[in-house]
Amino acid sequence: MFHSQKVPVGDNGEFLEYRRENLTGFSCRIAPERIKRGLNLAFSREGTDASCPFCEDHIVQETPCFPDGKRIFRGESTTFPNKFPFAAWHTVTVITRAHSVEKFTPRQVADALTAQVESLRDHDGYANIIWNYLPSSGASLSHPHMQGLVDPFPSYLVSRYLSCGEQYLRKNGKLYWKDLEIHERTSPRYLFGDEIPWMASPVPLGEREVRALLPVRHIGEFASFIDTFAEGVVAILEFYRRIGTVAFNMGIFFDKNREDRGFRAFCSLIARMSPNTTSASDSSAMERLHFEPVILTLPENLADTFRNLR
Repeated sequence: MFHSQKVPVGDNGEFLEYRRENLTGFSCRIAPERIKRGLNLAFSREGTDASCPFCEDHIVQETPCFPDGKRIFRGESTTFPNKFPFAAWHTVTVITRAHSVEKFTPRQVADALTAQVESLRDHDGYANIIWNYLPSSGASLSHPHMQGLVDPFPSYLVSRYLSCGEQYLRKNGKLYWKDLEIHERTSPRYLFGDEIPWMASPVPLGEREVRALLPVRHIGEFASFIDTFAEGVVAILEFYRRIGTVAFNMGIFFDKNREDRGFRAFCSLIARMSPNTTSASDSSAMERLHFEPVILTLPENLADTFRNLR
């Protein structure tokens, strides 16, 4: 499912590994020695921000309503249109009442995702749900929130999986995603999950990337799997927390509601630097200009750490 080439660097047995996903051509380079730079320092947690528009005292006054004059309330979550959209249809779900959260519960995540689906499902196009947690992940506000987007065109990542998955189906008469699942379930990267398998991504697009393969195509099919999926998300976030990852990005990518052309939805979670006064960004010219991430953690080592901590 991927091509790998190791290149020795230095004089002490260090190596650099180039990996390329066979289906799409997405590539990364893995440089384990770089983790010794010690850039990801201890997390400095902030308290409640009195000016936060997502906190209980402000959310009704500071956030807009949908065209019908309403917001979506489910559990602790509140969902509304994004004031500053960068998609044809763009919504925000504030996940918790608390401004600062030590651990998320499956119920909190499931309620937020259910509200996101409700806000997106009636809009035609390519839906995705993103979660940028804490400022070092790109979040403009620390208060936990997800965003939902629907566009008439897929993003570059999704477009590659759509076109390459369709070619794979035509050539082989079977789904790439099913073959990938079969392959990864017996690999050292498999983590857990039956209905929704979770794995350390073999060609990571971000640090400590974990992926879940969803048994659905478009967002309208997602609702019945949300509770199971939310339990998996919380398990990964707890694992991240135990190995020192606090900030993260999550994306769930869907096809539009159309004829089945061989795509299946998937989720990607990646680790980001812990917010603190001196932490550097983990994105540089390689990620932003070359579109080729430099990864510090071997996926097989990440999965081995996960198993040892269970």
